[in-house]
Amino acid sequence: MLASVGRNIKDYSDHLVAFRPNARLYLVYAIIAGVAIGIYRLLFNFYILSLGFDEKLLGNLVTTSSLTALVVALPMGYLADILGRKISLLISAVLVSFTIGMMVIWPVTSILYAMNILSGVAQSLAGITMSPFLMENSSERERTYLFSFSSGIQMVSASVGNWIGGYLPSWVAGTGSVEAVSTQAYGGSIMVVAIALAIGIIPLILIKMPRLEHGERTVFAPFSYAAKNPKKLTQLVLPMLITSFGAGLIMPFMNVFFRLQYHQSDQVIGVLFAWGSLAMGLGLLAAPPLADRFGKIQIVVITQGLSIPFLILLGFSPLFWISGVAYYIRVALMNMSSPVYQTFVMEQVEPSSRAMVASLVSMSWNFGWAISPTISGILQVRYGFGPPFMGTIILYMIAVFLYWFFWWRKSEARVLAASEIAAE
Repeated sequence: MLASVGRNIKDYSDHLVAFRPNARLYLVYAIIAGVAIGIYRLLFNFYILSLGFDEKLLGNLVTTSSLTALVVALPMGYLADILGRKISLLISAVLVSFTIGMMVIWPVTSILYAMNILSGVAQSLAGITMSPFLMENSSERERTYLFSFSSGIQMVSASVGNWIGGYLPSWVAGTGSVEAVSTQAYGGSIMVVAIALAIGIIPLILIKMPRLEHGERTVFAPFSYAAKNPKKLTQLVLPMLITSFGAGLIMPFMNVFFRLQYHQSDQVIGVLFAWGSLAMGLGLLAAPPLADRFGKIQIVVITQGLSIPFLILLGFSPLFWISGVAYYIRVALMNMSSPVYQTFVMEQVEPSSRAMVASLVSMSWNFGWAISPTISGILQVRYGFGPPFMGTIILYMIAVFLYWFFWWRKSEARVLAASEIAAE
């Protein structure tokens, strides 16, 4: 038993050692950004509410950012090819830091919307660039580990950010003699996020990418690929699209849910989110060896399917501690397969089409998030959290079925056919 564990640990570490210098620099950025975004996601909703706005505006801001990311996804795919991966990552990082800082410096409705538009552009450019960048800076041997480790280490870092975020308003309030739940305390905390993200740009500057000739930056290949493979693209994108509709109903409002449903403080919610991010990070780190053993698409179906009962407990338990435990398990199961599926998608397409396919995947994710939060905000104001949770549960069940129907069933058929040929 111990010998087997030792071999597994050594095998895992061998894959990590194989990471290339550019990949390691990106991971440094991911750690810094993870801590900063962990703080931001915990406190931003509270900051907006402290300004006197309501949940409807929160939903509209999330929708604005996601709708922008959806609209600009295809142009960003071309821009990422023209500028190169490094410059694209740098621009997105600078924009995120700038937009967060501006929402603190000038917190009026028009600026909040404008900055969320810019944030959507940055989100789209970063999301489209990341997968091709990791593909180009890894070999087949360590690729799944790199995708999962990148997401996992960012989630573990976010857990640190969530923990810090629970206490940061109190620390900031102590320096200015204001209340910990005041706009000044929340605004100062979010400004710390903007500064941290600006520092995180340094490792991206150190990345060294080969310079591509313009002829190597294909323009028509992605359209050609889409025209030749419409069924395959639909099967790759549709389950993520449905998942995004479900996620957008609930995920942007989890901190508000725990505050209103269970009357928990910022500190308690911060600790809860910290442990949740840690659980998610550990799940992401565990995903590669499981994918090696059982198969990529199998892990996607199993983990996302198992997460649904815990989502039900999370939304409808009368006891906070049951809801909190369900939250930990759900985020670990639901999200551990995300980088595995990203790797799976990138492996299904040729190199010249990866940025375009990444654009389509980004569009599918942002399409749901562009619509659902506004719907959820209205439902919450009128009916509470029950209807949004029910919508998420139903949509997740449909998405899991489609992953199985499109890909697992197909892989089983291929295995069966191969075994029949071998038996002849």
